[in-house]
Amino acid sequence: MRRLMAALVCLGGLAAGAARAEVAEITLGQQFGLSFLPMMYMEHAGLIEKHAAVQGLPKPKVTWAKLAGPSNLNEGLISGAIQFTALGTPSIGLLWDRTRGDVKGLVAICSYPLYLNTRTPGVKSLKDFGPTDKIAVPSVKVSTQAIMLQMQAEKEWGPGEHFKIDSQTVSLGHPDAMAALLGNTEVTAHFASSPFHEMERKDGRIHTVMTSYEILGGQATAATMITSERFKKANPKTVQAVLDATLEAIDYLNADKRRAAELYLKLAGGKSSVDELLAIISHPDWNFTATPQKIGKTVQFMNKLGTVKTPVTDWKQLFFPEVHNLPGD
Repeated sequence: MRRLMAALVCLGGLAAGAARAEVAEITLGQQFGLSFLPMMYMEHAGLIEKHAAVQGLPKPKVTWAKLAGPSNLNEGLISGAIQFTALGTPSIGLLWDRTRGDVKGLVAICSYPLYLNTRTPGVKSLKDFGPTDKIAVPSVKVSTQAIMLQMQAEKEWGPGEHFKIDSQTVSLGHPDAMAALLGNTEVTAHFASSPFHEMERKDGRIHTVMTSYEILGGQATAATMITSERFKKANPKTVQAVLDATLEAIDYLNADKRRAAELYLKLAGGKSSVDELLAIISHPDWNFTATPQKIGKTVQFMNKLGTVKTPVTDWKQLFFPEVHNLPGD
C-alpha cells in the first residue's frame, strides 16, 4: 500500500509539472511596413527569448511568419498555427466576436495615419472615382483600410450606403499595391501605409485624397498585438514575456528615432533613406505607443454594419486587463 501511495504521489507530481509546463515554441505572424518595426526589433534583438528567461522559462523557439494582409493571419490565429500577431482594429473586432471573446488585444504597438493615394486626376472624394478605378487594400472588407472606406462611403452617400465602394476594392499587400499603382495597371488607388505612401508620392502623378485620421477624427491605433485567452491561460509566462518584449521594443524605438529609422532600413531595405524614414516616424501623427486609440469608434461602426454582432460599449472589452490602466478609447 505504501508503494502504491508513493507511486500515486509521484504521478501526481508529474501531472502537476506537466500542467505548469508552457509551450516550447511559438509563432508570430507579421506584416510589412513601418508600423511593424516593434516586432521587427523584437525578432532582431531576441527580446521574447530574453523576457522568457526573466519569467524563468527555457529558451523558446520563436518563429516569425511574414504574411501580407490580415485574412491569413486571422485564420492562422484561430487555427492555432500562430499564437500572436499584430493586426488592425477591424480584425480585432471580427476575431473577438467570432471567438466569443477568446481573441483579444494584448497591447497596441503603433498609431499612424493611412493615406488614400491615387493617380486618377481630379479625385477629391470617393464619389469622384470612376467605375473602372480599383482601390488596393490589404484585404477587402476586413482590413482597416476597407472599413475606413466604408465609413467614408456613409459620410458621402448617407447611412446604409457603406457598400457603395466595396466593388472597387481589391486585395493586395502594400509592396504589390504600390507596384500596381505606379505601374499603370487597373489599380488606380492604394490606401497605403508608410513608407509606401511616401514612396508613392515621389511620383508626380500621385496625390492623396484623404487619410484615416480625417475619417476617424483623430489619431488611431494602426496595429495591435493580439493573442487568445485560451493560449494565455495555458501559457501565462509566455504571454507576459511577449508583452514585456513589446513594451521594451516600443521604448527602444522612441528613445532614438534616428536609430529606429536606421534599424528599419537595415531590416526591411527599400529605397527610402534614413532621413526620409526619420521624418516619417518623427511626425506628430506618428506614435509608437501601447495605448489603444479609436478602438471603440471603429468596432462600434462594425456593430452598426452587423459585421461585429456583440455590442461594444468600451474598448476594454476587446483587450486583456494588463492594459486597462492606459488612457485608451
